[in-house]
Amino acid sequence: MLVLSGEIDLNDSPVLRETILASLEDGKPLLIDMQEVSYIDSSGIASLVEGFQKAKKIDLHYGLLSISSPAMQVLTITRLDKIFTLYDTEDSFIDLLEP
Repeated sequence: MLVLSGEIDLNDSPVLRETILASLEDGKPLLIDMQEVSYIDSSGIASLVEGFQKAKKIDLHYGLLSISSPAMQVLTITRLDKIFTLYDTEDSFIDLLEP
């Protein structure tokens, strides 16, 4: 699981992008905890979308967990709340992974 916190903006998004892509390159499903995100801009959203596309391409589970209100507002405005798989608990993500 990748835990994000604070502001995710143009300064942070390159590191976020690299972290997401590196995690997916390991061939493991990725759950991103966004409970403590106080702000996310378009560059942060772009990093999440790129990760989503990569996971889909290599057939890995990818989801967002416990999204903070500020981050959910951005996802809703951009309608990405309908694209990403959103989870309320880590267990609900893990349940999908078990055969």
